[in-house]
Amino acid sequence: MAQNLKEKYINPYTDFGFKKLFGTEMNKDLLISFLNALFMGHQNIKEVKYLPTEHFGVYGDSRRAIFDVYCEDENGGKFIVEMQNVYQQFFKDRSVFYSTFPIQEQAKVGGDWDFNLKDVYTIGILNFVFRDDEYSDDCYHHEVKLMDTATKKVFYDKLTYIYLEMPKFNKTEDELETMFDKWLFVLRNLSRLFERPKALQEKIFTKLFEQAEISRFTPEERRGYEDSVKAYRDINNAINTAKAEAKVEANTETASKMKAKGFSADIIAEVTGLTVEEIETL
Repeated sequence: MAQNLKEKYINPYTDFGFKKLFGTEMNKDLLISFLNALFMGHQNIKEVKYLPTEHFGVYGDSRRAIFDVYCEDENGGKFIVEMQNVYQQFFKDRSVFYSTFPIQEQAKVGGDWDFNLKDVYTIGILNFVFRDDEYSDDCYHHEVKLMDTATKKVFYDKLTYIYLEMPKFNKTEDELETMFDKWLFVLRNLSRLFERPKALQEKIFTKLFEQAEISRFTPEERRGYEDSVKAYRDINNAINTAKAEAKVEANTETASKMKAKGFSADIIAEVTGLTVEEIETL
């Protein structure tokens, strides 16, 4: 059954939307622009070549990894680009594990090899924030490298992890200054827009909005996107349900403790949000 899609542009947080914009040969100029914006002038990537997204470890029974987008630039640097919608308990471990695949795959079989490696970048676009208030509310861009803890200097600069906590990016159209700002604004708001913002006049965004317009999709693309939207909404609903259930459980526990200490049902209801009837049954 077709979804009732009200959006004009695709949601890049969906698997279909993200891979259409950044994972297809036809749209690799979008990926190049995004990567160059991400590096803020420190790199100038001119070309990328898409690589297979499914990878296996050195041994036959090793766990495999499937990347959303995997490519290399003209200098051989490897880029893993991932859209992460759900927080996982060992997210950082998973991210480091993924980065080992492009490292291992550079090993030369037979003959002499001097272990000279190409750069490896793992880029995570996160539809969540790190737990435990790890970073301040205005700190959403993180670039992580191996560092000497004594000197605070980068020890090894060929392995880089970049994470974008997208829920923290709240700049309005009037506040967009750099290409990095503009790309994050697009990722954060694309599916909520009904026209191209005036601040996004660069040629690359002309193409992005053309490729993102759902009415331009073929019937097959439309079905693929609708399935992806359903999966995305199911995940969000499951997360919201789990959060609501956890909150109810916590409120119930608080209410039980307050009731045991003699607080009135009215006060308990005010503190926990439970009804007086629910409190009386505890």
